[in-house]
Amino acid sequence: MNEGPTSLRPQKSPAELRQMFGQNLRILARNYPSVSRLCRDLGINRTQFNRYLSGESFPRPDVLHRICSFFNVDARILLEPLGALQTDRGVLNHPLIADYVGTGMTDIPQDVFPDGFYRFSRRSFIEQDLIIIGLVYVFRRDEHTFIRGYEAKEAMRQQGLPTDTATREFRGVILPQEDGVAALVSHARTMATSFNYLSRVASFQNHYWVGYATRTVRETVTGCRAARLAYEHLGKDTGAVLQAARSVGFCSPDELMPYHRKLLQLDRPFS
Repeated sequence: MNEGPTSLRPQKSPAELRQMFGQNLRILARNYPSVSRLCRDLGINRTQFNRYLSGESFPRPDVLHRICSFFNVDARILLEPLGALQTDRGVLNHPLIADYVGTGMTDIPQDVFPDGFYRFSRRSFIEQDLIIIGLVYVFRRDEHTFIRGYEAKEAMRQQGLPTDTATREFRGVILPQEDGVAALVSHARTMATSFNYLSRVASFQNHYWVGYATRTVRETVTGCRAARLAYEHLGKDTGAVLQAARSVGFCSPDELMPYHRKLLQLDRPFS
């Protein structure tokens, strides 16, 4: 006897599905201090919303789409426990740590850390007498903030690594911090990750950030694992971006842009 696909998992009754949706919705709503405010933001009548929470009714397709878009989930919240769905969305959203690491990852306003290109500088991890200058792009997608860039060819060559585009590319995610932002950055298919922290600098144009970068390697006599880091927001000004791209690579402290040199405090040990 051939079994159809419906035999692969137990079938749930409409009442069980309503209870599943209500339970998931209660979990999603608990991060909001006021259910009334949540209903206003969703554009859903409070009485009807309570019926969803209690498992008395399902939302219409258009209302379900509104709820899913608002909470950045999909329609499987009708069928499966929220914890299982969040596990599928990545380790940072795993229910075991979501309230500790993943929570608030979408909450980085543009005025805190805007989209666009950034020129960065820091002391080289490999050549302590040189400064590395790079260019990265920050952008929003699916309500998260990401960073993308390419290592300088010269820096890769000095480490005996390939200089093709795929090897040089790195990507990461920006995380909100109490007094700035942090970034977890890695190359493709590698277990080496760097951690960056940045805090905004009070300046006339207000487009500089300073912090530090660390890399996940063992301690060595010749290299370092942490260095001050300066970011300069260039936005999407094509001329400024192209000019910055021409300076990517190593330079001496004397060749570094004056304000970057001031922020890096090269004469002061990093602690």
